[in-house]
Amino acid sequence: MSVLEVKDLHVTVEGKEILKGVNLKMSTGEIHAIMGPNGTGKSTLSSTIMGDPAYKITKGDILLNGKSIIDLPVDERARMGLFLAMQYPQEIPGVTNAEFVKSAINARRPKDDPIPLMDFIKRLDETLETLDMSEEMADRYLNEGFSGGEKKRNEIMQMMMIRPEFAILDEIDSGLDIDALKVVSRGVNQMRGDNFGSLIITHYQRLLNYIVPDYVHVMMDGQLVKTGGPDLAIRLEKEGYAKLRDELGLDIKLVDENA
Repeated sequence: MSVLEVKDLHVTVEGKEILKGVNLKMSTGEIHAIMGPNGTGKSTLSSTIMGDPAYKITKGDILLNGKSIIDLPVDERARMGLFLAMQYPQEIPGVTNAEFVKSAINARRPKDDPIPLMDFIKRLDETLETLDMSEEMADRYLNEGFSGGEKKRNEIMQMMMIRPEFAILDEIDSGLDIDALKVVSRGVNQMRGDNFGSLIITHYQRLLNYIVPDYVHVMMDGQLVKTGGPDLAIRLEKEGYAKLRDELGLDIKLVDENA
């Protein structure tokens, strides 16, 4: 079992404090969801965990299996088992999907033990079939000319191929129609098990109809203010965030449409 822990995390972006003492602990075998209004720090948390240098940690720590990772670069965190499916995946001309994924898999293996070619092809074919992706997608340049939905499926394809210990999915449901949402959810659910954990960041409960989380956390004003089970997400969908804010006695202004 692997453990990812965020301890009293304070983060600034361009001199403005966004995260104000986030505490979160999750293990493989668990699916955690973070919900919250716009501008509360959800994407800041995901980017900070992955090591984006634009986000400055002013206090606190991030531990992976008890080891601090806050001084490690992004590539080293990825080798240790972290994966981030970005809200806005980048296009990388000249590098095919297959080349990128194979390199990422081998980066986590001993240098003298790359994945055998036939094993890679078999795993890739199975993954593409799961996600209703054509074989030609593997030969296209990374995200170049992809629709929004194709980019999101591509992120899940990478996740399934690389097999990280922890996958952070930052608004993976953004812009997806219901069919694409079901396909993406199928990929995540197929990964569920003792060797995989996921932190899902979303605004809407509908994704959690298909990927049922073990824990739901609510973020407001840079902090996790409430934790519950799947029923908490259903409640937020019905009542919005303002009612919960008032119940908790929080003196903050919400900019989310549900407030």
